[in-house]
Amino acid sequence: MLAIRLDKKTESRLVRLSRRTGRTKTSHARQAILDHLDNLEDARVALARLARPGRIYSAAEVKDALEL
Repeated sequence: MLAIRLDKKTESRLVRLSRRTGRTKTSHARQAILDHLDNLEDARVALARLARPGRIYSAAEVKDALEL
């Protein structure tokens, strides 16, 4: 369970969006949190891979491996 406090402007925006979409405020908040977590996790993976780059393949090697 999670409870959050929103400033009046954000709460108002969320209420308007909920009315327009027919979805609950909770539904929108849940989706926003999930999207944000996905983005943060993707960024961590990308930064880790940039810190330890793997082998770089030439276009010719890729074409050969894919038999193109």
